[in-house]
Amino acid sequence: MLAEVAKTPSTHAIFVDAGYVYASGGLLVAGTEDRRSFDLDAEGLIDAFIDKARVIFADSRLLRVYWYDGARRRIHTPEQQTIAELPDVKVRLGNLNANNQQKGVDSLIRTDLESLARHRAISDAALVGGDEDLVSAVEAAQGYGARVHLWGIEAADGRNQAEPLLWEVDSQRTFDLDFCKPFVTRKAVTTWEHEGEPPPSRDEVRFIGAQIAATWLVDRGRAAMAELLPGLPYLPGNVDQDLLIEAEKMLQRSLRGHSVLRRALRDGFWNHLQSQY
Repeated sequence: MLAEVAKTPSTHAIFVDAGYVYASGGLLVAGTEDRRSFDLDAEGLIDAFIDKARVIFADSRLLRVYWYDGARRRIHTPEQQTIAELPDVKVRLGNLNANNQQKGVDSLIRTDLESLARHRAISDAALVGGDEDLVSAVEAAQGYGARVHLWGIEAADGRNQAEPLLWEVDSQRTFDLDFCKPFVTRKAVTTWEHEGEPPPSRDEVRFIGAQIAATWLVDRGRAAMAELLPGLPYLPGNVDQDLLIEAEKMLQRSLRGHSVLRRALRDGFWNHLQSQY
């Protein structure tokens, strides 16, 4: 029996918090955490992670790569569908709240890490992330004898991984700008059809805001609206950015230099939501 155990090959898996990768990689290479401002070559990055693991865990075989991300109602986006079709990759989705914040991703990571370690399916786990909430996932896996190795992306400024997480893992590795640069491409600045024309009126922009609010309410539902209303008259940053981008598409011009029109846009958005409450 001992001889058979000794011959059993080591197995590793890679656990990627996509939200961390987008935010850290985007900030490092493109200067922004906003996913809409850059493209991420997820397939190329996953291949690079696999290659790196092959070198680090030279006598071990890859189980698979787990890619954790958020999506509205846990429905795959086209990009997430493409990633899910890659060989040896499993996409696991948490939810997105009204502020475009991931919910449930950390618990998915913990569940997978703990389950695989408990069943001796892995001996090593490479965890790409930085959230302090992942500490419990690390502890759970280590409790079953697995070693957890924290991989991070170089911080553009300060630190992007929680200290308690750094303290808990078995080893640490940071990928620098040169490693990340091939996989992040900043999108070209949009040019608008009506940019040189006189700006729209406040009433027109207010009406656009109401139209966007109506679509937002259908997509997100009344529960999301109830989350938003206590913040009146302020919109969360992600919602405000989505509102601005959608309005600019509809108007075919930028509103970035028109603070009065942007206030009218928010007024129209809020007025419609309040009328439906």
